[in-house]
Amino acid sequence: MPAFSPEHLLSRLAPLCGAGRCWIAYSGGMDSQVLLHAAAAVRDRLPPELRAVHLDHGLHPDAPQWADHCRASCTRLALPLEVLRLGVRPRRGESLEAAAREARYAALASLLESGDLLLTAHHRRDQAETLLLALMRGSGVRGLAAMSVVSPLGTGRLVRPLLDVRRAELAAYARRHGLGWVSDPSNQDLDRDRNFLRHRVLPVLVERWPAAEVALARTAGHCLEADHLIADLAAQTVAGLSGGRPATLSIRGLGRLDPALRRAVLRHWIAERGFRLPDRKHLGRILSEVMTARSDATPLVAWSGCEIRRHRDDLFVLPPLPAVPGSQVLRWSTAVLRLPSDLGELRLLDSEGAEMDPKTVCAGGLRVRFGVQGVSWWDQANGHHRSLKKLFQEGGVPAWLRPYVPLVFAQDALMGVGGLSLRWPSGPEERRSLVVRWEGCPWRDLVAFARCQSTP
Repeated sequence: MPAFSPEHLLSRLAPLCGAGRCWIAYSGGMDSQVLLHAAAAVRDRLPPELRAVHLDHGLHPDAPQWADHCRASCTRLALPLEVLRLGVRPRRGESLEAAAREARYAALASLLESGDLLLTAHHRRDQAETLLLALMRGSGVRGLAAMSVVSPLGTGRLVRPLLDVRRAELAAYARRHGLGWVSDPSNQDLDRDRNFLRHRVLPVLVERWPAAEVALARTAGHCLEADHLIADLAAQTVAGLSGGRPATLSIRGLGRLDPALRRAVLRHWIAERGFRLPDRKHLGRILSEVMTARSDATPLVAWSGCEIRRHRDDLFVLPPLPAVPGSQVLRWSTAVLRLPSDLGELRLLDSEGAEMDPKTVCAGGLRVRFGVQGVSWWDQANGHHRSLKKLFQEGGVPAWLRPYVPLVFAQDALMGVGGLSLRWPSGPEERRSLVVRWEGCPWRDLVAFARCQSTP
């Protein structure tokens, strides 16, 4: 195999020319040092603006010195450098390494604008290590799939142009050009799984099978192809399984699928909506607890940043609901009332859409409460009182969402429910129509009352 050169890099990037900015993910280690140097050598034939970004995780006392090294290298090569300081905070049960990786990619994604490229120095050994790690974790086809040369990241694209390059070639390039780099001592810590594979396992495999890295990378590529086929089938299947609410799945429809396809459809549906995929345990609970529950039950399966719930035949995937507002009472005395727990805001409008001052509508003032039980209102159209519970049932509002719906009271009388048009008393003989508009709540669309046959 010919030695790695800037021309090799250029050949990998040529199909991507015409992009916006081209960023180099630059840690200061040997791999990224070679990538930076090679990219600078052919910058006149790369997308218009070549820049570097260094991420300071703040996890090692030498991190400031590593950032200084990166600044000095970029100054010598006349390349702009942006240094981003990350705040790495592992969630409960999450490893520091996983939290750092998530923070890293989130920061890089936010950096990219439409059309931008982010180049990383992942090489063939990284591909082999990733496959071995996935095997030891018992991952499925998706986990075993190879890293892609090009994949979406934020509004730009993540590009790994060195995936077919041996690390020995990168080391030879660094020596040939007299490059200097920083060394992270944590890379020698054998308590970390990847380091153990790198220093103890892979060398033994390569000694016995010299082409082991190539073979492992090829296997990862086969898994990637299989994952694409599964994803295509799952996407086609999801399209025919829509529930009664937007972005939901029909539980009955899912139940008719082969178990393997059912699991693939669930994973695809969850990932398509931007949530982290569940592990095998949580996926099993969705199948055994949520899908098999009574249609009027309220089962919940939750993991980091995601909740799976059901209502009747609809399966929901949602960000975690906030704390229930509880028994607090809010006085509504201004045109806009900001609700607690990120539940948005309320506006009072007349029939023509003009904002109304709550103080002028009801002499006794308005109050907003949540989760009130046993409440009814006077249904003027039918001439009798009707329960709020019945309204929720007719509107198809999930039981687990009802405690978050703002209820508007005038003294002790229920006068409005967020999102419904009501009849408000304005004089002895006259009544006028007002609207309680509920805005800015991420769950507002689930309280659509689409199946209500009448409104209070």
